[in-house]
Amino acid sequence: MNPESTSDPASGCPRHELLYGPGFAADPAAAYRRMRQAGPAAPVELSPGVRATLVIGYDAALHVLRSPETFSKDSRRWRDMADGTVPADSPVAPMMAYRPNALLTDGPEHRRLREAITDSLGGVEPSALRGYVGQSADALIDRIAADGEADLLGAYARPLPLLVLNQLFGCPPEYGERLVEGMAGIFELVEAEKANELLTRTVGELIALKRETPGKDVTSRLIAHPARLTDEELVHTLVLLMGAGTEPEQNLIANSLRLLLSDDRFAGSLSGGSLPVEDALDEVLWTDPPMANYAVHFPVHDVVYEGTLLKEGHPVVISFAAANTDPALVVDQRTGNRAHLAWSAGPHSCPAQGAARLIAAVAIEKLLDRLPDMELAVPVRDLEWRQGPFHRALAALPVRFQAVAVTHSEEDERPAGDGGSTAPARHISVPPGGRRSAPVTTAPKSGWARLLAWWRGE
Repeated sequence: MNPESTSDPASGCPRHELLYGPGFAADPAAAYRRMRQAGPAAPVELSPGVRATLVIGYDAALHVLRSPETFSKDSRRWRDMADGTVPADSPVAPMMAYRPNALLTDGPEHRRLREAITDSLGGVEPSALRGYVGQSADALIDRIAADGEADLLGAYARPLPLLVLNQLFGCPPEYGERLVEGMAGIFELVEAEKANELLTRTVGELIALKRETPGKDVTSRLIAHPARLTDEELVHTLVLLMGAGTEPEQNLIANSLRLLLSDDRFAGSLSGGSLPVEDALDEVLWTDPPMANYAVHFPVHDVVYEGTLLKEGHPVVISFAAANTDPALVVDQRTGNRAHLAWSAGPHSCPAQGAARLIAAVAIEKLLDRLPDMELAVPVRDLEWRQGPFHRALAALPVRFQAVAVTHSEEDERPAGDGGSTAPARHISVPPGGRRSAPVTTAPKSGWARLLAWWRGE
């Protein structure tokens, strides 16, 4: 066992595998292999001093996910948070601490909140969603087409879901920068508490706006739903939906593009249409799910599962990535096989998996159609992964391609108003093979920071 990847245990306790730092980010599969020596669940640290049990077996994961009477989602049961062992300003707190939303409630309360979500999202027509994605994708591709090179993460996979969500939620453009800044802090674990406050405040203002001027958007439908969500519930439901629709979605798009551009099974048949894209999505959802470790549960009493003690109130985290690649799981083929756990399972399975897959598929198909000769700018082994216990996320995805003239770009397109209308932007014209000149700047290190700079027009 690699001593650099584990924390020093108390006497008589097993080692805790670290799910943070560059080692885990670079090769999480190695960590999962080490942990499997202990059985279907193993002790981990999510961040310094924040300990949990990671479920790495497929059957064990299903057992936890489908047993709400034993494993609660209510993080007010989290003993280490309640007694101060984990401080309220811990960087993982915004992802784990209690919020009154469908993700962190059980029983009738969960069903009431989830019904409001499914009904409100159900009002989005797939054809309209496809149009939002296509429109946003074209605007983003127009920005890079003449350059002949781009970081697909910062320039495409990251901003696209936010542009689409702003249209679905009827979010005015002036709210966009604050939403980006709030999401950045939460997912990058940088001043997460401050970022959480900014995000919550901005969403609260959006709710107030939609109460005064409702529209045909998800926010307005949530407010008017018969479940009668309180203002606090509305805020945290929207935070949940925006969080789930940005970080995981961008990772699904970027991880699938990485696979399509680097794996001969897919790269050799990109000209064949949408089939390789659907195949790549299935492969990524099995092997590199965008949220690798999450679905935090808390045992309502001490439980012994196959020799592992799961203590009351101690976080039990599901490793979707490890469970999907469990050697004990026999999977004849992944194409078209939806038995993976990337969308979770049981009563808390993702209510928007169809929409999430549609967004990713349309985004990837549009990019491959517009830039068909695209290739990775670095060897796939040199791509870096962002640190963090929860996601499987690239730090950048540099590509090169034949520069394409753009004569009617909506280059500075921004979401504006209800229904996702967009503001007109200046047109550009670039000779074939040419590149636009741009001021030399130092690119922000964080991907989310790059998105924030882009949103500000920097």
